[in-house]
Amino acid sequence: MARPPKITVYTDGAAQGNPGPGGYGIVLISGRHRKEISQGYRLTTNNRMELLAVIVALETLKIPGSRVTVYTDSRYVADAVEKKWVFGWEKKDFKKKKNPDLWKRFLEAYRKHNVTFVWVKGHASIRENEVCDRLAVRAGKSDNLLEDTGYQPGDE
Repeated sequence: MARPPKITVYTDGAAQGNPGPGGYGIVLISGRHRKEISQGYRLTTNNRMELLAVIVALETLKIPGSRVTVYTDSRYVADAVEKKWVFGWEKKDFKKKKNPDLWKRFLEAYRKHNVTFVWVKGHASIRENEVCDRLAVRAGKSDNLLEDTGYQPGDE
C-alpha cells in the first residue's frame, strides 16, 4: 500500500479592525502540485481567520492520513496544538474559550491526518507565508465577502 502523500501547507489570516472585514490565505504544496485558496468575510477577527485557514486547508485534502506540515505565523493556532492546550479545552467542552465552533471543526479535520505545526515569524520574507498574507488581505477587501456566522462579539 502506498504511503499517504506528504503535503506542505502555508496559512495566514487577516482582519482590518479586529473585528472587521477579514480573510484567509492558503498555499497547499504536494510534489509538483500547488494550490492557492482564499476567502473574505464581512465581520471577523484575525484569530478566527488564522484558524479557519488551517481548517479549510485540512478539509481540502482528499486522502485521509496525509502527512501534513502546516506553517503558520499564528502562535494562537500553533501553540494551541503543539502545546496540546486544545485537547484540554475539548475535555472541558471549550468552556470560556473563544472560537469553540472553529476549534471543534479544526479537531475533526486535524484527526483525519498526521499533522505537524511549524510556527514561522510573520513578515520575515518567507516566500509562501508572504503569498498567504497577500491572499488573506486581498480576500478581506474583495467584493465577495461572506458572513462569519460563528463570530461572536467579544471574540477579539
